[in-house]
Amino acid sequence: MSDTAVPQSRRAGSRPVPRMAHAAWMVTAVFMLSNSPTPLYVSRQRALGFSSGTLTVIFALYIAGLLGTLLVAGQLSDRYGRKPVLLPGLAAALIACALFATASSVAMLAVARLLTGIAVGVIVSAGMASVIDLAGTERRKAALLASVAMVLGAGLGPLLAGVAAQTAAHPVAPVFGVEFVILLSALAVALRLPRNRPAHAPGDAPPLRLPSVPVHNRRHVAGGVAVFGPGITATSFVLALGPSLLARLLHVRSPLLAGGMACAMFIAATGVQFVARRGSTRTTFVAGTVATTLSMVMLCIAVHASSAAVLVAAALFAGAGQGLGQLGGLTLIGLHVPDARRAEANAVMNIGGYLPAGLMPVMTGYAIDRIGFTAGATGFAVALTLIALAAGAAAVLALRHDND
Repeated sequence: MSDTAVPQSRRAGSRPVPRMAHAAWMVTAVFMLSNSPTPLYVSRQRALGFSSGTLTVIFALYIAGLLGTLLVAGQLSDRYGRKPVLLPGLAAALIACALFATASSVAMLAVARLLTGIAVGVIVSAGMASVIDLAGTERRKAALLASVAMVLGAGLGPLLAGVAAQTAAHPVAPVFGVEFVILLSALAVALRLPRNRPAHAPGDAPPLRLPSVPVHNRRHVAGGVAVFGPGITATSFVLALGPSLLARLLHVRSPLLAGGMACAMFIAATGVQFVARRGSTRTTFVAGTVATTLSMVMLCIAVHASSAAVLVAAALFAGAGQGLGQLGGLTLIGLHVPDARRAEANAVMNIGGYLPAGLMPVMTGYAIDRIGFTAGATGFAVALTLIALAAGAAAVLALRHDND
């Protein structure tokens, strides 16, 4: 059995909560970076002169970096320990932060987003696994903490950027300067993580392969993907195109509102997890599916009625859908997947969720360039509603005999 997992959990037994909180801070810090550019996209788009399609491609490069990293980060983390994987990931985040602060071209923005995706790929596999590793017997509490840390960071980033954009003439440098300091604090946490012996001697490690989970755990991970995937696709639409939708269709150009909407979305994602933490996983999945469906209904109403308030409601339901799907999926992984495969299972769940989250907003962005915001957003909402209902029903049925 790997020393990266079971012994780590045993060592955590004496002071699990402070150790978990420190590890969770790394997750929060990186996710703050991931969404900090959201309120600044409209001004960057106007200054550099690129289309909605190009904007969604920049966003999708983040997804590409994340997915490519997830293919290997979980396996490397399970084999060789969390720290050797986390340190390069945090270094990528610091470089991305510097590029965002100085970007003067679409290419620099694209590279920054790609590096951000790499950092997030590391943190959702090795970072979240480290939170659960340090939990001892508090697996449910650790799953909640890891999930909340992610959505809290995802909400604080755009709020910081929105406030800066509303109050400062040149907000980019202050936003990413603060974020750089936050990431340095996360790097300090990573440096203090326990140094664990590799699970394999250097010459004995099996070759890297596509991430997988044990056969008897596949339905647990698939259930998380089925509800988390549509939820994070809905929030990805809000992050990628929400500010443009506010500006073009609803004639609202406040970066504070754009950042506040994204922040409120992830506050909703955080709050619903505390409400749902004592319920069964099946109940959590049902609620997540309903929330994502309501989000898409509200999106349709918002674009046809030109209502910013209804768009904010759509964002809140999207956040709830992502948060509930994520909580349910991480709980099943924490309870059922063996320690030595946990980071790999986290990677599989996130690959399944981020694939549609990358592809559907990009397709919608190009559709909007051709047929307009109203028709493009409506098509996205209808398609995601059908996917969410079908996948959510399948997840709930697959868990009908479980007591989690």
